[in-house]
Amino acid sequence: MDQSRCGGVCSLTNKPGDFPRAFNGVDTMKIKTAESIIGSLSKPAKMPGFAFGINPAHCKQGSKLSKVAGSVCAGCYAKKGNYARYPETMRKSWEKREAGIHDLQWVKAMVTLIGKRSSDYFRWHDAGDLQGMEHLKKIVAIARALPATRFWMPTKEINLVRDYNRKHGEFPNNLVVRVSGFMVDGPASKGFRNTSRVTTDAEQATCKAYLNEGKCGDCRDCWNADVQQVVYLQH
Repeated sequence: MDQSRCGGVCSLTNKPGDFPRAFNGVDTMKIKTAESIIGSLSKPAKMPGFAFGINPAHCKQGSKLSKVAGSVCAGCYAKKGNYARYPETMRKSWEKREAGIHDLQWVKAMVTLIGKRSSDYFRWHDAGDLQGMEHLKKIVAIARALPATRFWMPTKEINLVRDYNRKHGEFPNNLVVRVSGFMVDGPASKGFRNTSRVTTDAEQATCKAYLNEGKCGDCRDCWNADVQQVVYLQH
């Protein structure tokens, strides 16, 4: 594997049936121990792999935008569907996952669970968003430990992304941080390698999940760093 594609730390891959004691220097732990820290990963029906979500009520930028008419957060999808049908179950899962972020063993626990599932594609935050620089740095560490997994993270925390890039450089190539536009039918954020925005015009939408019962199908544009911008149809 090309060392340049994962920050120069590609020494192991996570192949199905192969669960090493360490991924690129990050030791693994027992599954039950990892789950005691994280709880569990989510498995969105729309997507090809697993995901990790926390309470959208704790979004930093999103909480502000949820009060702004016409913003992408005004009708937050993470408060609809199964999220709304099972509010207590979801709340407990989100709280467990969010608390785990601050555990000193969180990176090891996440590497264990993602590696064990041999996930080719992983989404950060099918609900919620970055909670701070510590959170972002740990996500980068997880991506570097699992170079065979392609990670996608949509985020509205533009200042965190800018600060990280300014201090630490680019993200590993297997981690696509896609900065989300704030307003429906508004422009994408400027100055970032990968972005996304939301439209009400189906002809502008590059994500065609709305034509496929809301599922990704064989499309992996969100995880592809070469796709500069993804445009979603409002849902």
